[in-house]
Amino acid sequence: MTKVTELPGSIPVFPLPGALLLPRARLPLHLFEPRYLQMLEDAIKTPARLIGMVQPNARPNGDQDALHRIGCAGRVTQFSETEDGRYMITLSGVSRFRAGNEVEGFTPYRRFEVNWDGFDRDQGGPEHDRNFDRDGFLDLLDRYFAARDLSADWSTLKDADDELLINSLSMLLDFEPEEKQALLEAPSLSTRRETLVTLIEYALRGGQAEDILQ
Repeated sequence: MTKVTELPGSIPVFPLPGALLLPRARLPLHLFEPRYLQMLEDAIKTPARLIGMVQPNARPNGDQDALHRIGCAGRVTQFSETEDGRYMITLSGVSRFRAGNEVEGFTPYRRFEVNWDGFDRDQGGPEHDRNFDRDGFLDLLDRYFAARDLSADWSTLKDADDELLINSLSMLLDFEPEEKQALLEAPSLSTRRETLVTLIEYALRGGQAEDILQ
């Protein structure tokens, strides 16, 4: 596991709406744009092999380049090239970070100075949610899946540990970017679970979840 002392002071970032990476989770990505192929090539040459996933931050002033300041860095742990030059990669979540100044340079992708302070827990062992009502949560999830005509491997969901279940659903369910950001910024697993439950319940009522995140 990558340790705090090995984390670099700047990393490349990949702004991708709705794509959430969390510590100790894995995110598959499909890279095909030339700038992100270059980003991958440069990242795997570094000791940490990190790429930061961040959510774009839409603003009323129309700044299309604005990003949320908290993201999650993942280590490139798998990659394979397709016949037409694209790459399928897997990022394994290492730690959240706060983005600072953008690094000016000649790379076609964006790079930021980053601060890892406050996220030491991200590099520890799996978190547990002592107040997790698994039966009630799975019942809620069943209603959510039924309302959207989704299928699930319920035996796997029932057997998954707390963190794997909550984080996997946070990453996989079809929430808006601002909602994904709220899940990312949750300070603990129990807080993330509470946020996830709120989003699912609100979606079942037919509301717009961004109303409850403001």
